[in-house]
Amino acid sequence: MIGKKIRFGQPPYSFQVHIDDEQAVEQLTRSLTSQLKEVPAHRDIVIVCIGTDRSTGDSLGPLAGTLLSKKRRQRLHVYGTLADPVHALNLESVLEQIAVTHDSPFIIAVDACLGRMKNVGKINVAEGPVHPGSAMKKKLPAVGDMHITAIVNVSGMMEYFVLQNTRLHTVMSMAEHIAESLRKTDLRLRDRTVEPAPAPTKTTKSFFPSPSLEVQPIRKS
Repeated sequence: MIGKKIRFGQPPYSFQVHIDDEQAVEQLTRSLTSQLKEVPAHRDIVIVCIGTDRSTGDSLGPLAGTLLSKKRRQRLHVYGTLADPVHALNLESVLEQIAVTHDSPFIIAVDACLGRMKNVGKINVAEGPVHPGSAMKKKLPAVGDMHITAIVNVSGMMEYFVLQNTRLHTVMSMAEHIAESLRKTDLRLRDRTVEPAPAPTKTTKSFFPSPSLEVQPIRKS
């Protein structure tokens, strides 16, 4: 649970759902709401949508940020849109700006991932930061107290070309799911209508960086 210490041996909270699931948005909303209800009201909740519109596969973050920025929000602050993307070249400066602008910000990173074929189309929600650029072997700061990652295509070889040949329909659909679930989460945080979270998914350990990643964050300017 966000805001509480994790007992020794207990894995961080994580949840995963496929966009083809008819209840995907509702399940994501319940997952996010159950975690964010632990964030004190005085802390700003900041959504950092990482990516670039110069690559189809890597445009997940800016697309989600653009969609969310157009929705009415109360507690959520959005960084990273198609007009003003957050990417490798400005990530550090954006994080510095957030630290100065917001009171004890609770940051949720939104990023695209590469993974196994069977997992393409899945959206992950988990405690802890995302590590942008790990698939490209870039050394960038970890981002987030919590993260949302979307598996847009298959990892393995020639990631740059894989990203360029990722279907826009897949990326757009995942961005819409993320933006809508965050919008609904914002409403529930305001109304304090909190439903039980979906059961944590046991198969989401792989999106924490390691040499044998099943899911790899992607980042390039």
